[in-house]
Amino acid sequence: MLEVGTGLGHLLLWLTDRYQTVGTDINPYALEAARRNVPQAEFLEQSAEDLNAFADGSFQILIAKHVVEHLPEPEKAIAEMSRVLAPGGLLVLATPNLDSPMRQRKKEKWIGYQDKTHISLKPPAEWLGLLKKYDLQPRKVFSDGFWDAPYMGWIPTRLQKLLFGFPGGLQAILGWSIIPTWLGESLIVLAYKRTK
Repeated sequence: MLEVGTGLGHLLLWLTDRYQTVGTDINPYALEAARRNVPQAEFLEQSAEDLNAFADGSFQILIAKHVVEHLPEPEKAIAEMSRVLAPGGLLVLATPNLDSPMRQRKKEKWIGYQDKTHISLKPPAEWLGLLKKYDLQPRKVFSDGFWDAPYMGWIPTRLQKLLFGFPGGLQAILGWSIIPTWLGESLIVLAYKRTK
């Protein structure tokens, strides 16, 4: 299993007892911390746009959560992710959702715009088109709900976090993937590499 953009390795820590795990990142500090946090995983300094350390079809699972929006060439990264996935392998992709109604409500204060390193924001249809172009067939497309409160100035922020965050929290706790993309801040896609 490969996590692209592993950061400090926290996700891999949860997965190393079930999978042989590998993480990549371009941040040497993050990789150093990840090696300390998850000594049983392998970590490499690799760009998502050039996963040249890995042969074709090396992984059964690839996770890229909130990575592609930071890349100058996200299409190149998706092509590389497809290349290193084995036929039938699973890609888990998460990225900010430009179709979120809260983006229109919050305008420049929307969470997707707050990080200045978000240089490749795209609407869900465009991401899904890129996945299909590189033989990645989306099977589940959903969202994580509204968690970037406040959304309304007249309701206390804590109450908004509870009200708006409840569906996403319930989805995470129960392992469901039921929140439609138009009801959340992030696009989450489970896509399988086509078998030929």
